[in-house]
Amino acid sequence: MSASPAVTTDHSKAKADDAHSHGVVPAASRAERTTSFDVADFPMPTGREEDWRFTPIKQLAGPLADAPVTATPTLTLDTLPAGIVFTQIDVDDARRRSVRAASDRAGAVASSHALRGMLMSVEPGAVVSRPVEIGGALDGGPFRTHFVAEIGEGAEVTLIARYTGTAELSEFMSIDLAPRAHLNLVLIDETTTETVFLNDLAARLGRDAKLKCSIIGLGSAIARRNTTVVMNGEGAEVDLYGLYFANDGQHIENRVFVDHVAPRCRSRVAYKGALAGETARTVWIGDVLIRAEAEGTDTYELNRNLLLTGGARADSVPNLEIETGEIEGAGHASATGRFDDEQMFYLRSRGIPEDEARKMVVRGFFADIVHEIGVPHVEQGLMRAIDRELGAVHE
Repeated sequence: MSASPAVTTDHSKAKADDAHSHGVVPAASRAERTTSFDVADFPMPTGREEDWRFTPIKQLAGPLADAPVTATPTLTLDTLPAGIVFTQIDVDDARRRSVRAASDRAGAVASSHALRGMLMSVEPGAVVSRPVEIGGALDGGPFRTHFVAEIGEGAEVTLIARYTGTAELSEFMSIDLAPRAHLNLVLIDETTTETVFLNDLAARLGRDAKLKCSIIGLGSAIARRNTTVVMNGEGAEVDLYGLYFANDGQHIENRVFVDHVAPRCRSRVAYKGALAGETARTVWIGDVLIRAEAEGTDTYELNRNLLLTGGARADSVPNLEIETGEIEGAGHASATGRFDDEQMFYLRSRGIPEDEARKMVVRGFFADIVHEIGVPHVEQGLMRAIDRELGAVHE
């Protein structure tokens, strides 16, 4: 079951000037924006900038400050299977190994003030049958982290990273997939609603590499994620999935940029969110750039938002910039709608209690995103977490 959208846009074979019709900076300029590990290259935002106009800047003075920290999160790590090494490295080394520099001030602050870098490397050809799980327990902070993952040629692995607790965290992540590497990356934010979490993630895909990345946002008072994927090798594929649930007082912001550099690559982006409460806010910005050399590109991005109560607000801005006419397909869709009273009436008329009916509708709304994770115990835990979020709506 799904929401009946109040506002819907759906475009196939979108033209290069579609982004201008939204009154925002087109995706081409996104690729040209500053990248640097020097905090001074990113002035403190005021909220008037295009990149920050939806963000509650006044509440981010601490996470965006160019100031040292004294602690790192406590990490728990599975016993690692053969072919995987997880180690601490010097921060300068972490920067050298990263696929690019930070794309905003939060990423630059994270890298500049991380006490050490963290490196996960997967040997070429290693096929890891069970998921690797990393837990980050946040307690106090502030924390600054720089994480680097290097997936060797032909390697296959699933990585689950989960944050819990309460803190202020700024994080920079670099994900490098060599040719024919496959990575299923699951990032879960289950922190408390006192947490502020800023993330800048950069991924680079080599020839015929495949990345599936699921970003789950259930915690944090403020969560802002910049996710950039560069399709650097011919035949690369990426599937980006997002699931978020914002209650009163929460601001959850996802900014996605897929940069098609090489020809004959495929990208799919699908994010879904639910909002409940007068001060619940979500933001989704989806930018896709198809460069002149990227002939044969096949791309589509989608964002759906379900408003469970009055007052909640979801901003959704998809953008396409296309520099070549030789593509397989390019499009986007965005819809925001209120909870469907007709569906509720139908279920109630068949003897299903209101709370259970609401769960059924919301579970159905999120089901396709959850099932893409591909790790049964994570999928089951996520459905339980969604039920808890729903339970808090009427408490």
